[in-house]
Amino acid sequence: MSELSHITESGDVRMVGIGAKPVSRRRARATATVRMAAETARRLRALPKGDALVTAQIAGVMAAKRTSELIPLCHPLPLTAVDVRLSIGDEGVEIDATAETTAQTGVEMEALVAASVAALTVYDMAKAIDKEMEITSVRLVSKEKDL
Repeated sequence: MSELSHITESGDVRMVGIGAKPVSRRRARATATVRMAAETARRLRALPKGDALVTAQIAGVMAAKRTSELIPLCHPLPLTAVDVRLSIGDEGVEIDATAETTAQTGVEMEALVAASVAALTVYDMAKAIDKEMEITSVRLVSKEKDL
C-alpha cells in the first residue's frame, strides 16, 4: 500500500507532508459532461430557478475554494484563480474548470471539485424536466507546475 500517497505502509490514513516541498505556481484543468435530452438543453436557460449556467459556474468556483473541507486529506490552498466555463451543446452541457495556486502542492482536486459541483448544479437545476440526465466524464485533463 505504500504507493498510495495517503496510506502508510501499515495501512493507516495520513495527510501527505508537503512542508519540505518548494512553493511553485501550479495549474490544473478538469472537465465534466452532463448528458441530457435535447429538449432539456434547449430549455436550460429558461428554468424557473434562474440562469442555470451562471448558477453552476458560481457553484463550481465556490466549491473549488472549499475543497479541503470536502475532501478530508486535501491541504487548504490559497487559490489565485478559478475559472469555470459551461457550454450547452445539442444534448448536454460541457464543463471546463481550471484552478491555479502558488503553493507546495497541486490543485487537481480543486479543479475536479469545481467541475463536479458545477455538473451537480446543472443536474439540480434541470432534474424537474429530465429524469434521464447523466453526469459523465469527470476527469483531470491537465496539471502544470512552474508556469
